[in-house]
Amino acid sequence: MIRKNPSGDLPIVAQSAFVDPTAILCGKVWVGENVFIGPYAVIRADEVDAEGGMEPIVIGDNSNIQDGVVIHSKSGARVEIGENTSIAHRSIVHGPCKVGRNVFIGFNTVLFNCEVGDGSVVRHNSVVEACSVPPNFYVPSTSHINSDEDLARIEPVTPDASSFSEDVAQTNVRLVQGYKKIQNEL
Repeated sequence: MIRKNPSGDLPIVAQSAFVDPTAILCGKVWVGENVFIGPYAVIRADEVDAEGGMEPIVIGDNSNIQDGVVIHSKSGARVEIGENTSIAHRSIVHGPCKVGRNVFIGFNTVLFNCEVGDGSVVRHNSVVEACSVPPNFYVPSTSHINSDEDLARIEPVTPDASSFSEDVAQTNVRLVQGYKKIQNEL
């Protein structure tokens, strides 16, 4: 479902993107080329800042927002998901937040008021808040990262983790192509 926010903004979705009919996109949301937005995802840009302004939620080309993901932002802050990035099932991305290119965010992960650098992997059931994860870092499952001390324990991404992330992104681009072919069938 595509709908306006109270400010009158409508989502802008690239023609090549696929948005599942059960997903909700509300307000100042910009969706790039070949993006997959899965069932029951909610992407909502509807809150304004103290001056009445609002930054967009931007989903970069070839990215995938999987089933049940919620993306929202406090007080009109920007949320940016880079190109070729995967946000896995039931994760929450709450802005302000910037997720770089070629990033994998695992199942049930929460990102809040943070930045995740290009090429990083944040595994399942983790929380990253109020910090900046450098590029090409690996955050293990069930981690809670919210300080420089926490970041000091993070290891670089392994080739296996990087390969997994790339495979997930490519698989979802192929899903977009498949769903676009059948979207008008009953």
